Amino acid sequence: MSTVTRSIDGIDVEAGSGNVFADLGVPDANRLRIKSGLVIEIARAVRRLGLTQEEAGRRMGIPQPKVSGLLRGQFDNLSERKLMECLNRLGYDIEINVKQSAGTTGHLTLSIL
Repeated sequence: MSTVTRSIDGIDVEAGSGNVFADLGVPDANRLRIKSGLVIEIARAVRRLGLTQEEAGRRMGIPQPKVSGLLRGQFDNLSERKLMECLNRLGYDIEINVKQSAGTTGHLTLSIL
């Protein structure tokens, strides 16, 4: 959770954790952060490639209404695996690295290069 770090012009400014979902206390915050990062990259790819929603849907293997919802931030009905498959179909390589955690519990991170 974030903590108050200072006051600027009488307004308390809080440093975030880097995960807005966690800062808001949303359940499954880390999972949502990963999924939202994948969705942001899908939206960038669709724009970069100049695809219509229909074209993007055909390419990603999902119907146009799901593309529309996805681009409006409605991605709870799509798994991380399906989002990664969409990125593959849009021309992205996905690399998953697994390493032992220094702590007793590991964590997930998403790195877009």
